[in-house]
Amino acid sequence: MNKFVFRLLVFLMSLSLIGIILVQVYWFNTSLENNEEQFRFHVKQVLGNVAEKLQKKEEYTFYEKYHKLKDSIGKEPLRNDLIEYGYYQRNSKTNETIIYSNSIIALDYGVLSSFFEKKTDSSTVKSFSANRKTQVYNTSPFDNMGMQKDEKPNLTIEKSGSLPILNDVQFEIAYKDIAAVMPINSRVTKENINDLLLNELKEYGVTTPYEFSVYSNGLATKIRSENFKFDKYATYTIPIFLDNENNTKYQLLLTFPQKKKFLFKEIVGITLLSIIFTLIIIIAYTSALNQLIKQRQISEIKTDFINNMTHEFKTPIATINLALDAIKNPKVIDDKEKIHRYLQMIRDENKRMHAQVENVLRISKLEKKELDISKESQNIENIILDAVDHVNLIIEDKNGSIDTNFQATRTTVLLNDVHFTNVFVNILDNAIKYSVNSPVIHITTENIKDFIIIKITDQGIGMSKAAQKRIFEKFYREHTGDIHNVKGHGLGLAYVKRIIEDHNGQVFVESEKGKGSTFTIKLPLIN
Repeated sequence: MNKFVFRLLVFLMSLSLIGIILVQVYWFNTSLENNEEQFRFHVKQVLGNVAEKLQKKEEYTFYEKYHKLKDSIGKEPLRNDLIEYGYYQRNSKTNETIIYSNSIIALDYGVLSSFFEKKTDSSTVKSFSANRKTQVYNTSPFDNMGMQKDEKPNLTIEKSGSLPILNDVQFEIAYKDIAAVMPINSRVTKENINDLLLNELKEYGVTTPYEFSVYSNGLATKIRSENFKFDKYATYTIPIFLDNENNTKYQLLLTFPQKKKFLFKEIVGITLLSIIFTLIIIIAYTSALNQLIKQRQISEIKTDFINNMTHEFKTPIATINLALDAIKNPKVIDDKEKIHRYLQMIRDENKRMHAQVENVLRISKLEKKELDISKESQNIENIILDAVDHVNLIIEDKNGSIDTNFQATRTTVLLNDVHFTNVFVNILDNAIKYSVNSPVIHITTENIKDFIIIKITDQGIGMSKAAQKRIFEKFYREHTGDIHNVKGHGLGLAYVKRIIEDHNGQVFVESEKGKGSTFTIKLPLIN
């Protein structure tokens, strides 16, 4: 996968993920806004109903008390004829005449002053009634002068009754005028308001805690709940006890301290599901992206591995071919010393290639869990000394040194001596290869609880922090400018880690560029 395709794929995947998250955020905000709008609508309905019921309840209280007082007086009301109007119609052919009259009468029982305890009766409460009469004459009831004759109508229809519309209107006007001057605590109690709010909120499904207060001209009154606090975001208001001009000095304020929690609770279920699915998508995206990056890294590492392997095999093959050609030379074939030297070269190069192939096979078998590792009780310090013997010739050739400082008093470990010899040889070989000058290596051991700690320290070129995190990965090698300046395939330390872990141990590395590296191996002891 080339860089452009890889970056394009990562960009599209990232864009899709961001799009999904933004859609989820937009949906959440929209749902929350819709819930808040619905909540606001329901609260407005509740407040409207409460305000209307407060007005009706006060009017009914006045009405009921008024009629009780009126009935208890027991005197004739003062009668006032307010208005009288009539209708006249005559048929010219038959001379039949219809006369209709209607009069409205107001009855004042004089209970206003005693009821409202007022010294003036500027506002009056009356009862209205109407008398309607229809008279039918077969002949005209009027003479030539237009005066009505003293004749009885051939048909008379009379009706009378109260006028409820006028009664209600004039009573409402009167009681509002009087109630407007009364203090708020004599018009309503906080218990009345609380009962109305509780019932209305329950009716509309608003179950979150609430607080309320009645304000007069912007100032709080004593008609309020105990914990009322004004909150601009969560407080709703409506005017109550409107007068005849639809004005009022009283406002009912209703607030919800846990409004946000209540609104979020409405969508918490679907929101949790949305978050869970979004997290699953993010995890899947992260996993896929990691796999893509790893595949790309593996591809690069494998390319490096092939290049290194080709270089590693090309050199010994070329050396072997040169040695064979030299042996064929008539001047050399009779020189036993030269033949012996060339044969030794061929043997060494063959061993070198064989060792590289063995490394690859070991890792392959470890991956497939096919490598047979039998374990026995061994003195780990003896294994270390065997590994030192393996690399002594190389150390001497490079004028280097290996010193040991064994301080562990308990050294018996259950292990496979062959594989652990390879482990130490691999680490020592790296320490030699990555030393610019003559390699100087220190090996120490110590006991910590039921473990033996082995530290192998060199004074080589060291490695970066990034390399330390990946040094035990298969095929990984840190680039040092020239890919072939140090021979290897990135298999040795992967093998080291797998063998140590198979023995229930751990391996760590500490390093600093230009100051060398320290490999620490921790293995469990046996009694």
